[in-house]
Amino acid sequence: MINKCVDSAKNAIKNIKSRDNILIGGFGECGAPLELIDALVDSDIKELTIISNNAGIADRGTSKLLQAKKVKKIICSYPRSLDSYVVDDLYKKELIELEVIPQGTFIERIRAAGAGLGGFYTLVGVGTMMAEGKEIKIIEGEEYIFEKPLKGNVALIKAYKADRWGNLVYKKTARNFNPVMATAADLVIAEVDEIVELGELDPEEIVTPGVFVDRVYKCKKVYDDLLQNVYVKKHQMKNK
Repeated sequence: MINKCVDSAKNAIKNIKSRDNILIGGFGECGAPLELIDALVDSDIKELTIISNNAGIADRGTSKLLQAKKVKKIICSYPRSLDSYVVDDLYKKELIELEVIPQGTFIERIRAAGAGLGGFYTLVGVGTMMAEGKEIKIIEGEEYIFEKPLKGNVALIKAYKADRWGNLVYKKTARNFNPVMATAADLVIAEVDEIVELGELDPEEIVTPGVFVDRVYKCKKVYDDLLQNVYVKKHQMKNK
């Protein structure tokens, strides 16, 4: 009987090693696997390369990993989000390596890894620092940069619902980078809000088939709902 569910975040991150490349889903904290990140913070794992759209907010999520000195390098498209003081401080002190990639190129490099492609050519970054050290090719009279695939040893992703086979359904914009990251790592661990019985998920709603997922962990808190409530309260106060 196939059952990919694990009983704790600690067991979910089992086999992750120091110096691994880790893909982490989420746009800011929306769709981010916060409890799996916390489990990494509490572990002995270190010198990680984190591949995530953001570099964390305040002292939560990816910022928490940075603050705990678990990360040697972060690859992202948007390092300076709201209250991103942790990555700012570490970078200024040269305690962390930072690689910034345009968001479209960022997700396409991950998609290329998941699709088994050797890379792709893009117009984005031509004539800028982004092109330094990269192959340039003329296609129909225009310069293109060659970008390599971006793969992880591990992907930590967040979904709304799962069954024990690892089939995943996402919730609105919390879907973001998670489905693509699920295709581009050797070990894929999904944090979910709810685990349902086989057959309860509508096949038309399943975005990530269980074949891509190795472990499923049901989180203790529904963070996306908590964050939505915080946003609504701030918005209401602002408009008073």
